[in-house]
Amino acid sequence: MTGAPVTGAAGRRGRPRSAAAGTAIVEAVLRLIEEGESIDGLSVERIARTAGVGKATVYRRWAGKDALLLEVMRTLDEPAVVPRGDSVREDLVAILERLRRRGLAKRESALLRAMMSHFRSHPRLWQAYHDTVIRARRETLHAVLRRGMTRGELRDDIDVELLGELFTGPMLSRALLHEGCELPEGLAERIVDAVLEGARARG
Repeated sequence: MTGAPVTGAAGRRGRPRSAAAGTAIVEAVLRLIEEGESIDGLSVERIARTAGVGKATVYRRWAGKDALLLEVMRTLDEPAVVPRGDSVREDLVAILERLRRRGLAKRESALLRAMMSHFRSHPRLWQAYHDTVIRARRETLHAVLRRGMTRGELRDDIDVELLGELFTGPMLSRALLHEGCELPEGLAERIVDAVLEGARARG
């Protein structure tokens, strides 16, 4: 991989881009990985051939393979949770329920494990994913926790980052690290309520 910046779609001039072609390219990456192709072994040429487009079509949209892989990871994400702000518990349940649904999709879970492993072994790509996807999720979670502390719903003597990991850690462990673990309905509520027992503000 080159040292070029990892960005999204390349902002180059030319004929109008076909949304169908972009979708076909992303789906080609997903299909090749599902069929057993290693991510390191993927080439832009093979991706283009599988998608039924030319290499130039890929490069008109993405600066290179890293940028395309970053787009694939964004495609696997569900829309971000928008906290309602009525109660900390309800917002935390909504955030964890999103993680539970994500883990339930077998196709998505297998691809996510493969993609996350690849991203972790490529620091520059991982940093780009962190800056564009993970950071926004963490900021949303931390904003919910800080609001709870301000309102007196949560203890304010626990580090926000640590507290966030206490809530999300059990769900992430089941969804991404342990393939055989069940993700039953109500799990988000059970995790939130268990952690809240120790995190609620003391009277």
